[in-house]
Amino acid sequence: MDNYLVTSKPSSENPKFKPRPRPWRRSNLELNGKFDPKYRHSISDLLMHSYSEIGAFSHFYHIDGKPCQTHINNAVNSDRQLQFRMQGISAIDLDNKGIYIVSVTKSGCLTIHDFETLYCQSTGSLPRLLEDESKHLMHLNLQRQLDDVRWNHANQDEAGLPPLISFKLASKLAKIGSLKAQSDIVPKEIHSIDLDPSCPYQLAFHLDDGWSGVLDIYNLRVTHVHCPPPAWLNGASISTDLLYLRKPSWLPTSSIYAVGSSYDCGIHILDFYPDTSSPSHVDYREDVESLSKMNHQRKKNIFVPLSEGVTTCASHPLNGTIIAGTKHSSLLVVSQPRWAF
Repeated sequence: MDNYLVTSKPSSENPKFKPRPRPWRRSNLELNGKFDPKYRHSISDLLMHSYSEIGAFSHFYHIDGKPCQTHINNAVNSDRQLQFRMQGISAIDLDNKGIYIVSVTKSGCLTIHDFETLYCQSTGSLPRLLEDESKHLMHLNLQRQLDDVRWNHANQDEAGLPPLISFKLASKLAKIGSLKAQSDIVPKEIHSIDLDPSCPYQLAFHLDDGWSGVLDIYNLRVTHVHCPPPAWLNGASISTDLLYLRKPSWLPTSSIYAVGSSYDCGIHILDFYPDTSSPSHVDYREDVESLSKMNHQRKKNIFVPLSEGVTTCASHPLNGTIIAGTKHSSLLVVSQPRWAF
């Protein structure tokens, strides 16, 4: 065998040390039984990029064999004869186990869907036929405008408390120097607030001009802000679409926030991780982020285009599937397409 060996010439240059990639990070899950929060954030970009629309269900439903009020209003609206305030889904919510979806419309309809049936029909597990209205667990018309709906998660007596503190959100935003230097901070209508299920001190807010952000309720400081371009900058006209109340939703993990665009057909999926590595953090710096060892990929927020304009979102508490309600009273299922795996 020695006859086949060739000695290599000694190199005059000092060999360069190549650092090994970070090994065994995934095995931490097997050792500890849970994801490290920073590791979960480092791979959350893959989750954010995986979302797309996989199903759409228009609200052309019937009650006692006759078109419901939302169905009638949708038909009337095809000729633009109906005021926008009587259109669209105003709120969606899922129960704690993610079994039932409840939604209400501006026209007064309350509908309860079975999530699994809706999801299977979206992914092609069931034949792609017209939606079977007999599968609806409930469909009522309450003869009045409905603006919100919530499951009673605690199922116990309500308790009311007086407010402990109050403040103007505009004053908190004005303390962000980089934001104040680029825009005039004026009081704005708050469309929605919601606590982060994976970080209980983060309170998300959404404003009428499309801005979203996070307030740290421990120190009453705005830590994250997302300011999408105004409609006129993208060539869109400022119309009544901007007057719809929008209700975003947290995803169950990773401090990710889903919010419908104020003028475009789609949703913004925002990284609101409670750290300066989040691209929405007020102290985020791209030059530092590019050198970060923990985040070898630059983080960014995602826009997912959809078939209709979105007014409200809700996320499944177990698998993160997003159910979006639209300005035309449809339900959109936004999740990972089957070929993504």
